[in-house]
Amino acid sequence: MSGGGVQIIGLARLNAELKAIEASVHRATRKATAHSAHLAEAAIKQMLSTSSHPKNTPTPSAPGEPPSLITGTLRRSIKVVGPIPAGYGRWMAEVGPTAVYGRIQELGGTAGLGYELPPRPYVMPAYEALVAGGAIARTYQAAWRAALAH
Repeated sequence: MSGGGVQIIGLARLNAELKAIEASVHRATRKATAHSAHLAEAAIKQMLSTSSHPKNTPTPSAPGEPPSLITGTLRRSIKVVGPIPAGYGRWMAEVGPTAVYGRIQELGGTAGLGYELPPRPYVMPAYEALVAGGAIARTYQAAWRAALAH
């Protein structure tokens, strides 16, 4: 080669390998997002199982504590939606209740007949415990490690 230029051999192969790695990491990210969402679902359901009381009796859970289990409807309503694409290389999943009263239990507010319900959070504390304990980070790290090992 003359003229001081650089010749790169194998560039097409390098590009193909990088694309394969990118696809593998993308799949791993989707899988880790799904797994993390199901971890959150289980943690929320566990939080909704910490106390219970018979139907038609006042709730024994204190404001700031998760709502007590009565019929199990709220706990059964915890669902995972996704993962769905959320931009290039990103995935999103939603986890939470489908019961109509799920939000007011979590955040508090005015219920029917003007009754004020105090917050009885159960979604955010469950999620925060997973994050603080490192479970979500470990899920992604393991998925990416496996993707990069191939």
